[in-house]
Amino acid sequence: MALARYLEQEKTTNFDLILHIAKVSPESIYQAVRYSGIVLRQHSKKWQEIEKLALIRGGIFNELIQICHTFKNAHQERISVLESYKKLLVNLTPLELLSYASLYAFEHIVPKEFPENSQKITDSDKQNVWYAINELLVWKLKTSEESVFYLTDEKIGSSLKNHLSPFLFPSPENIESPSKFFYQTFEQLIEAQVELDSFLSQSVDAFCYDDSIRFVLVGTNLEIIECDLEARDAWRCNGEKLLRLHNYWFYKAVDVFFASDWAKKPIGSLENKEANRLAVIKVFSSQLRLTDVYGLEETVLVEKTGLQVDLFQALLSLELMTAFYNVDFILPYKKYLDETGNWQFALSRLAMEGLLKGSQNRFPITWSVRKSKIKNISAWTVSKKFPQGNLKAAEAILDFWTSDLKDFSFQLKNNELILNPEFFELPILKMGRYLFQLPWMQAFQNNSSAAINNLRRLGSRRKNARKETACIEQRLAKCFEERDFQVCLNYEPIRTKDENAGEVDIICVKDGQLLVLEVKSTFLRKSQKDAWRHKINTLRKAGLQLQRKVKAVEIALLSDHSLVNALCPNNEKISVVHGWIVDTSIEHDHELFSGFLKVSLEEILIALRDDSYFLNDHAGIFSGQPFNEENKNIPEQTTLYPNGFSGEYFVNVIKQQTVWKNLAV
Repeated sequence: MALARYLEQEKTTNFDLILHIAKVSPESIYQAVRYSGIVLRQHSKKWQEIEKLALIRGGIFNELIQICHTFKNAHQERISVLESYKKLLVNLTPLELLSYASLYAFEHIVPKEFPENSQKITDSDKQNVWYAINELLVWKLKTSEESVFYLTDEKIGSSLKNHLSPFLFPSPENIESPSKFFYQTFEQLIEAQVELDSFLSQSVDAFCYDDSIRFVLVGTNLEIIECDLEARDAWRCNGEKLLRLHNYWFYKAVDVFFASDWAKKPIGSLENKEANRLAVIKVFSSQLRLTDVYGLEETVLVEKTGLQVDLFQALLSLELMTAFYNVDFILPYKKYLDETGNWQFALSRLAMEGLLKGSQNRFPITWSVRKSKIKNISAWTVSKKFPQGNLKAAEAILDFWTSDLKDFSFQLKNNELILNPEFFELPILKMGRYLFQLPWMQAFQNNSSAAINNLRRLGSRRKNARKETACIEQRLAKCFEERDFQVCLNYEPIRTKDENAGEVDIICVKDGQLLVLEVKSTFLRKSQKDAWRHKINTLRKAGLQLQRKVKAVEIALLSDHSLVNALCPNNEKISVVHGWIVDTSIEHDHELFSGFLKVSLEEILIALRDDSYFLNDHAGIFSGQPFNEENKNIPEQTTLYPNGFSGEYFVNVIKQQTVWKNLAV
């Protein structure tokens, strides 16, 4: 890791040391080159050192140079193709780019979302297209003049007339429109961006960060050798675990919903009863996860405006938007597509139907003035205190989900952003006084993931983030207490001249089993690169922290009588001490860091609650079955502790990953 950091920077040079290390441990240099990402930075001075090293040492370094050159050439080829298409669309505005993206989505993505489609799109293929569109919007925002964000009704009308109307309302007047050329070019641009992104994630990132495989040269071609099948399986298994966790929180929410007042009152129109109920259950699901796992409270501060947003109402607003776009856009589009067999005819009928119903916007991209949008969603804030709704609450909800593209553009141009927002995290796009939404995206996105990453990825530096982390620890400690563990929260060992272990998040004891827990709160990751960085930064440091803290706790048990009395009020004997890293993310679960087990917080909660049966999709909701009252019943309640709960059994359940075993397929 130190060598990788050396290769990432340009200020310091010590080639003699590199040469010596290459002689003593050539594999260390090889790994450092991989981890540093220098494979695509062959213009750097450090790359010159690697080339010089290959000339002197030869062997594996010659092969390494050839492998890196192969990656560079393949990367440059893909960049050249992408740039050739970008040049043809350089004059499009962000609005026009999103218009073509929406046409593309309704032609290529939406039809494949329908259950009966034999060519149903996979989640990964859909995400690849979404990420590609996101990258292209970022490109457009980086290169657009500020003036394009000051929109008026006339500018929007003119733009849509030139770029969208020829597809929705073809006529002799627009038959020669350049829009068809732009759309065909956009299709090629999407393919090129997906190809580049796939190359980076599946090839370059795999070379740099995936220790389970190795790239080798066979002639002039690169081939992959799997060298750690267990690690490969673990990565795939994590994806399955995430899907199961969505099941878990959904079926927990079903219980909460039918025990609440929501189950006793009508939600919206009678024909949309089940769809609206499902939306509310999804809200409960997201809220449970955000509060139990991520420490959120009932309200969240919107730092852009200083307004407090009610978390339930914010989540409900997004789910109701999803329900609206499914009912008013996707289902009618499906009907017209089935009838006509042509995506353009189907979109044209959808748009025309909206115009005939009192000028309702049924275009593949929708927009409204911010003030009108606030007024429209105020009905979602109705409560006993505000029976007519609350405009301030509606404004806070809207701002919570809004990305200001002008501000985003400015930050991109000035390199002020560390993390780029993604569509689904902030799905309402602001340009001037107008708010734009993408029906095809909001109808199918995972709103729970959107909320989590909105708050924990983009909002990791929010004022309340530290408070939320403290809430995570407090709520987890309470869960242990409910299982009759003796718990000590935020213990501070005495500092010594040689050692400062720092605050210990949670110490708990039951039946002689003492747990020292280091709690980490992060976000949902989408790539091996992100997971690897989490491993070598957060988790590696957590292991080192835990090493000091476990040692400090063991010493304190011999000298700190107040700690001993708190943990062992009945003079219980400590038979074994366990140190665990408890993380809100699932990456690198059940790996060891400095000898300490890393386990997800959700696995801990499920083991404490003994409700792993919720991980199964017993009612088939996630397999496409419609939701109704008949399939709401919880599954057969099995137990992780057939001989009764104890500290030792709990530890074994975690160590043996029993939570994830015997899941229904």
